[in-house]
Amino acid sequence: MIIYVTGGARSGKSRFAQERARQLSDSPVYVATARIWDDDFGQRVQRHRNERGPEWTTHESELDLHQLPLADRVVVIDCVTLWLTNLFMANQNDIDQTLAAFKADLDKLREIPATFLIISNEIGMGLHADTELGRKFTDLQGWANQYVASVADEAIFMVSGLPMRLK
Repeated sequence: MIIYVTGGARSGKSRFAQERARQLSDSPVYVATARIWDDDFGQRVQRHRNERGPEWTTHESELDLHQLPLADRVVVIDCVTLWLTNLFMANQNDIDQTLAAFKADLDKLREIPATFLIISNEIGMGLHADTELGRKFTDLQGWANQYVASVADEAIFMVSGLPMRLK
């Protein structure tokens, strides 16, 4: 089962997904896809770790999420944007290769008997990217989000901390 949660920055996506996971399981799993690039981001990651209680199992994985021990668990994947960034870098910024790799990874996850709450960002609703690379990534993110939404059992769009059920 896939529950897709999307929205803008600080829209309440992670809080919603984590609360939903706790409703579904006493011992959920949190998969962090972030690569820590600087001290500020490292502090953000640590703050998120501290906010989750000891009932959470945390895995930090930039790629190949399907190789983690996730079977029969309730799993929050946070987030598609950073996972996609890792794939984009691994594929030398090639949109087609990255999107194919993302879809293949997600399809492998779908084979695992688990409940996934997959968080993503709606970056295409913000300002137009200044650089060609930024515009390419915005397109890639949009197509990846469309794919996740198409295979999801539920889709939720977060706005100002409120869930809007799309599917």
